[in-house]
Amino acid sequence: MEVRALLTPLRGGAGTVCESVLVEFASAEKVIFQSTLPLEFNDRVLLAQANGNGEAEGTVIAVQYHEGQKAVAVQFVNGQSAWVNKP
Repeated sequence: MEVRALLTPLRGGAGTVCESVLVEFASAEKVIFQSTLPLEFNDRVLLAQANGNGEAEGTVIAVQYHEGQKAVAVQFVNGQSAWVNKP
């Protein structure tokens, strides 16, 4: 599954920094994507679907660096989210 989303960190003082990301894995509880933003474990983020159909708040649960790229795993704050629409 690949879905475009707008990623916004929810840190105090972060301003309106955001990034367009390609969600490479998604379930009702978690998403995984690559990011260039300085995200760390336990950071809060907001993911909004690029088509404007939904948004969900989440917490970074894993960050992995590999060959100059960074994969980020986020778990939705309220457990499950209808953010991912399954066909």
